Amino acid sequence: MNNYKLTVAYDGSRYQGWEHQPDTDLTVQGKLEAVFSALEGRPVEVTGAGRTDSGVHALGMVANVRLETDMPAAAIRDYANRYLPDDISVTDLHPAADRFHARYNAVGKTYRYTIWTARSKPLFERRYVYVPEGNLDVSLMKKAAESYVGVHDFAAFCGNPRMKKSTVRELYSVDFEEDAEHLRIFYHGEGFLQYMVRILTGTLIEVGLHRRDPATIPQLLDGGKRADAGFTAPAKGLCLIKVDYNRDN
Repeated sequence: MNNYKLTVAYDGSRYQGWEHQPDTDLTVQGKLEAVFSALEGRPVEVTGAGRTDSGVHALGMVANVRLETDMPAAAIRDYANRYLPDDISVTDLHPAADRFHARYNAVGKTYRYTIWTARSKPLFERRYVYVPEGNLDVSLMKKAAESYVGVHDFAAFCGNPRMKKSTVRELYSVDFEEDAEHLRIFYHGEGFLQYMVRILTGTLIEVGLHRRDPATIPQLLDGGKRADAGFTAPAKGLCLIKVDYNRDN
């Protein structure tokens, strides 16, 4: 049995997140497992680098799967894409070390949140962008984001009120890109809590709308209360861009 590393892109609009669930077959992991199980003629488990929530997209989700087939890697990839729904694509698949684990070996992730800033309606991008209620002061948002970077307790930005594990994470960087129609915010960190990127973004949007002072972000981090942070930005604007691994993975 060989271990394979695969990179998966998907439009998460109609899915209940990445992780398979007992009461629905509309999960990305479930669709992948169904295809690989049909290939093998037995139940197959696909392990993802993490979990994206309902409605969240991905360009670079990484997973691993153990298969017994003698098919070349390129043929396995092509088989998967032939039978997967049109909104899921295996963009890369190759043999991996037997010890490779997509989740446990991951050392970082990059998410992108896209905000529509043009006056026109985002007709063809409406499923992938968030439209704010007014014009954003991006300079203030950048100033607020500076306080996010580093090692912090992000409890105030966690959407799980019953979280029992540590909420301390390291956020390596927050970068902004702008063009005539979009504001894209890139979050690169060691790992993220449930809804964390969406709450970080919602808080920045409130700063951009002059509803929150960027100078209050350190106090917000220290307080650790979810009620004090901003709203949870909609899932449709969020996309997992990349998962980081050490060179030997």
